[in-house]
Amino acid sequence: MSWVSYIKGFKSYLQLEKSLSGNSIEAYLRDVEKLVRYLDMKELKPSVEEVRLAHLEDFIKWIAEMGMDAHSQARIISGIRAFYKYLLMEDVLSVNPTELLLTSKLARKLPDTLSIEEINALIGSLDQSTPEGVRNKAMLETLYGCGLRVSELVGLKISDMFLDVEFIKVIGKGNKERLVPIGSEAIKYIRLYQDNIRVHITPKKGEEDILFLNKRGSRLSRVMVFYIIKDCAAAIGLKKTISPHTFRHSFATHLIEGGADLRAIQEMLGHASITTTEIYTHLDRDFLRSTVMQYHPRYK
Repeated sequence: MSWVSYIKGFKSYLQLEKSLSGNSIEAYLRDVEKLVRYLDMKELKPSVEEVRLAHLEDFIKWIAEMGMDAHSQARIISGIRAFYKYLLMEDVLSVNPTELLLTSKLARKLPDTLSIEEINALIGSLDQSTPEGVRNKAMLETLYGCGLRVSELVGLKISDMFLDVEFIKVIGKGNKERLVPIGSEAIKYIRLYQDNIRVHITPKKGEEDILFLNKRGSRLSRVMVFYIIKDCAAAIGLKKTISPHTFRHSFATHLIEGGADLRAIQEMLGHASITTTEIYTHLDRDFLRSTVMQYHPRYK
């Protein structure tokens, strides 16, 4: 079989058995296709079965020389490894050439966090006398109060809002659903927005169930949410580089500081692995020290 046939089979495997999103599948396929283009460019043209560790090491060296950063390299290697695991599973290969493929260790970059005072100042800077201001306040209260990704925020559906029992249903990565508690502040401003602003907007076809709409009746873009937050930061003179993700990170960090269980936070954030959640628990040394002093018997 040709590379094209194996890649087609890999795509079906990612769709049907792994149930990955369209974006994730395209990313995996691009990674494998980069390897194929490299082998063609070097006029090596081995079959899938003939690729060896040396070919892959030369490929990694080549993408590094092309200026790809460590994170991009690691993602490509991950995609190629997934492809060869699929070939092993399908009994196309008996030996995995990626098994000894080394990658440089990536330092975990800890995102900025906001204090509770900064969160309050950012949300408080919104002009409640305008329809957009009322909508934006409801959005930012929901973003921070539920720890959502920006894509989850703009995709929230009215039919998934169970405000009477203080839960919302969120569609996360890979179309995975999860229930997330929602607090009284977010509920209050969502209802205010729905009753006074959204009721006067005519949704575009297909957007009738989307909660947050622009004045033309379409859901907001992710970029628009970035701009709203940037404007809030400018209004209060905040010098930190922030984004919607900063609200998500702050949500997790504030919960940890309040004594919340890491597994519970994992569920609310929709992380498949607890190790991913640990990235969001960057706590300053003073907090760690005060925690030990408060609870460890030798410090009492």
